[in-house]
Amino acid sequence: MLGNLQIFLFIAASSFTVIHSLNLPATDQRRSAEGIFIKVNGKQFVKDGQPFYINGLNAYWLMSKASEPTEKEKVSIALHQASLLGSNVVRTWAFSDADDYFPLQTSPGFYNENMFKGLDFVISEAKKNGVLLILSLVNNHEDFGGKKQYVQWAREKGQPISSPDDFFTDDLVKRFYKHHVKTVLTRNNTITGIPYKDDPNILAWELINEPRCESDMSGDILQAWIEEMSAYVKTIDNNHLLEIGLEGFYGDSISDRKQFNPWYNGAGTDFISNNLVPGIDFATIHIYPEQWIPSSTLMDQFVFVQAWIQAHIRDSDEILGKPLLITEFGRLCPNSYPINLKERDSLYKLVYSGIYGSAKEGGAGAGSLFWQLLINGLDDLRDGYEVILSETPSTAFVVYHQSQKLLTLNNAYALTLKSY
Repeated sequence: MLGNLQIFLFIAASSFTVIHSLNLPATDQRRSAEGIFIKVNGKQFVKDGQPFYINGLNAYWLMSKASEPTEKEKVSIALHQASLLGSNVVRTWAFSDADDYFPLQTSPGFYNENMFKGLDFVISEAKKNGVLLILSLVNNHEDFGGKKQYVQWAREKGQPISSPDDFFTDDLVKRFYKHHVKTVLTRNNTITGIPYKDDPNILAWELINEPRCESDMSGDILQAWIEEMSAYVKTIDNNHLLEIGLEGFYGDSISDRKQFNPWYNGAGTDFISNNLVPGIDFATIHIYPEQWIPSSTLMDQFVFVQAWIQAHIRDSDEILGKPLLITEFGRLCPNSYPINLKERDSLYKLVYSGIYGSAKEGGAGAGSLFWQLLINGLDDLRDGYEVILSETPSTAFVVYHQSQKLLTLNNAYALTLKSY
């Protein structure tokens, strides 16, 4: 017999009716957190000794909205929707540096307690909905301050630096960043009473969202920074997994892999050497074909996506020996026009097929997170990539279907272990 969510998705996908109420009753898809840290065993995530596959989403805005009393409920609704979709991981920001709107870090070492309480709330609500979190610690881009803001802070202290890429080399900037890392990881949640570093509802830390260092195309500068910062994180917190935040560009370590790069060069990153750093537990890639190869046809973009995924899964299998998580992917779908929506759903299916094909064979392809979930009433956060369930039920069905396929794999492995 179909449950509430299955009926909702079936009706929505077949008739494209508008969903008037998204505050749906809980189903068996809402899983309570069990207090078990997710670990890595070779090229697989494991939970309590069995493989753990991921289908999830991005919602970068959770902390900022949770810090506003009138907006808090939107965070609860979004995390409930994620759970209804069968999503088991949400990626979000644990940074906002001197942002004009709502800063978390107002200046080096000084924090907005209301914003931190917002992040406390996000973690607490995620646990209620059985959703794990990936928390990113700084932005490569200027949005929410990013590495440029750290460099500006150092300049105000008299450091003779100017390039945003000095973030990776200047000693004072690196001290600022390490202080932020320590502050976040050792934060005691005011709602749960659990320090972040001891909370199993956090799946992983991310060093930096989409790092690039184009002032050093050799990749040496970013490689050294990753080695230093990953080691530092592990001195504070050895419970949680750690990833870099890479988009997946190949560098000089295996030069023939550059053929898989889009029109970007390696941007000072190297998917192979960066992820071989011992403190990095799993690899990541992003996928934005219409941004990366904008002059190509839809078919060419999909051919690129398929090759991009398979190359990284193969290298994660054969070279890295670590899981691969696609931590961002999406396609522009402004105003949810039917033709754009069909193209986006096709991209989602293509990405999901690559992950499932690897997962069912025990390969490194471990999961994916689409960009991004929004809910009604957040029009100011629309970026063309948003998925609002009431507007795009066909996409909701595609996501839910992948969640169920991976859940079946998780359950199958659990039954296999019990039979021994």
